[in-house]
Amino acid sequence: MPRTRKLGRKADSRTAMLRAMVTFLLENGKIETTVTRAKEVQSMAEKYITLGKESSLANKRHAMAFITKESVVKKLFDEIGPKYANVNGGYTRIYKIGPRRGDAAEMAIIELV
Repeated sequence: MPRTRKLGRKADSRTAMLRAMVTFLLENGKIETTVTRAKEVQSMAEKYITLGKESSLANKRHAMAFITKESVVKKLFDEIGPKYANVNGGYTRIYKIGPRRGDAAEMAIIELV
């Protein structure tokens, strides 16, 4: 999957950060981060929610390879996937909340709809 945003990190560090953020989003339902990171997390999270809609062994293994907690994968296939079974995309929402104090980075909240 080609990405356009490098987020100021090397590839392995960027992948680890995205894995952690997607896991945290699926576990808690919402996170606060910068707008550019939120947009990257949104695309990855929606991909895995779409996988969670069909509970096959291949999909579970694919999700386990990316999501860092086994309990979150179980939640994805037992709760989150069936919740969005009749929805075609648009599982997350991004709210812009203004600049961060300190470096004025544009902040956002990403949450599951």
